[in-house]
Amino acid sequence: MSEQPLILLDGGMGRELQRRGAPFRQPEWSALALTEAPEQVEAVHAAYIASGSRVITSNSYAVVPFHIGEQRFAAEGRALAERAGQLARSAADKAGNGVRVAGSLPPLFGSYRPDLFQPERVTEVLTPLLDGLAPHVDLWLAETQSAIAEARAIHAHLPKDGKPFWLSFTLRDEDVDEVPRLRSGEPVAEAARAAAELGVEVLLFNCSQPEVIGDAIDAARDVFTSLGANIAIGAYANAFPPQPEEATANDGLDPLREDLDPPGYLRWVADWRARGASHLGGCCGIGPEHIAELARRL
Repeated sequence: MSEQPLILLDGGMGRELQRRGAPFRQPEWSALALTEAPEQVEAVHAAYIASGSRVITSNSYAVVPFHIGEQRFAAEGRALAERAGQLARSAADKAGNGVRVAGSLPPLFGSYRPDLFQPERVTEVLTPLLDGLAPHVDLWLAETQSAIAEARAIHAHLPKDGKPFWLSFTLRDEDVDEVPRLRSGEPVAEAARAAAELGVEVLLFNCSQPEVIGDAIDAARDVFTSLGANIAIGAYANAFPPQPEEATANDGLDPLREDLDPPGYLRWVADWRARGASHLGGCCGIGPEHIAELARRL
């Protein structure tokens, strides 16, 4: 694979909202600000763009029944997704420098928990997100996916709009058998082959410890090379400690690792770049100051 040009992504939304004093509580998480402080959501997008991000992600990650409840999702899910898309689009358009908006399609039934996947409800939960985001996004990003089955289900429901599909998996925080694996236990190599079958433009790894991402990049790169597949690779790690297997992402604000300040995070990202990753940013706990450091140094 020839080296791909570097594309800087954004960082985490929820913690940045909380840090700025925006309304932020469980279980709504980052979705709360869509109704109570939308200007803060757009301000976070703008901060990432000012730091160097060239792709920002809609604040639709928590617009699922798992976070906002079944009743509210049924009544407001589409409207909240649309607002998330509008706010990201507004920030990108105001920047006027070609920033693209990725429509975030989250785990539909709970992060880190492939055991909670309900294939019979995918249409019900995913359709409002797609309908609300579609007019405002440049590409689709299924992120923090724990299992291949849910990634396939999301892909099957995408509108036939010609927009690129990016797919991002979350990894086990510890490689117990030296094989990089998704949180479902499926090998990254198997996930990379599935990504190639689905025609993804970029395969990424996110919301995982930086320590496990390098091996995942290597595994994906080897698969794509063997297939002759021209698929870019990316990564955006989180900044909190390893989570137990029974944990659910966003079930509380974990303390952040002191070693993952901007210079500390840069060291990991520079390594991923050297391994062939081209789409690089941050997840939970990685803020605009981290992205600015990547922009300055990479």
